[in-house]
Amino acid sequence: MKTLIFAMAATLFASVASAQNNTKPTVVLVHGAWSDVSAWKAVTPLLEAKGINVVAVNLPGHGSDKTPFTSITLQSYVDAVKNEIGDLKNVILVGHSMAGIVISQVAEDMPENIKKLVYLAAYLPANGQSLLDLAKTDAGSHVGKFLQIDQATASAGIGKDGAVDIFVADASKDVQDKFAGCVQPDPLVPFASPVTLSAKNFGSLEKVYIYTTNDHAISLAAQQSMVKNAKVKREHTLKSSHTPFISMPGQLANILIKEAK
Repeated sequence: MKTLIFAMAATLFASVASAQNNTKPTVVLVHGAWSDVSAWKAVTPLLEAKGINVVAVNLPGHGSDKTPFTSITLQSYVDAVKNEIGDLKNVILVGHSMAGIVISQVAEDMPENIKKLVYLAAYLPANGQSLLDLAKTDAGSHVGKFLQIDQATASAGIGKDGAVDIFVADASKDVQDKFAGCVQPDPLVPFASPVTLSAKNFGSLEKVYIYTTNDHAISLAAQQSMVKNAKVKREHTLKSSHTPFISMPGQLANILIKEAK
């Protein structure tokens, strides 16, 4: 009888633990263009040190993933994030830069899994908008003058000098040199792909925006304009370039820790 009671108790506690793990918030981090999952390497351990579950997604065609650019679409990115989320609930979905487009569509497709959306210096679209739709209205961005389009490979690249100016102007010289040497081209098609968003799904979710005030990729004015046109519940500000996960990972982590509570 004692053995049976112990077995039943063990099963009960295991079930409770499983339920708690499934309802505990998970921070899912999605990198932007000309980047990869390594962008989050300084932030992830800071979150995990606070007991936060963290999943960092590497998008197709980035980093070590060699998916041909000609086969990559916005849906490819969306599917990659959705696959990582799986059956997780209470997800705090964080998108940097281009990934603002991606997380918006993910949220539309699986709102029941998402607790809130966090836009880090990111594009925040309305229904029917693409990244290019938003980018072409940003007079303060430096991306255009450094952009290198290759139609043959369906890619868009940024030269080394441009990479430093656009992404890491506030980093040390050593970091700038290392970063510039790692920037890879990005697939073209996702930039021009519009999102399909509804008030019922995407529109019902809590949204948070983190401004980067010294941003040469998406100007502060453009960030503010997108927030003005969206229903954003909370705003945070970092006095950084486009990549605060490089220049000030601690300050960025503190914001994400607060949002994960």
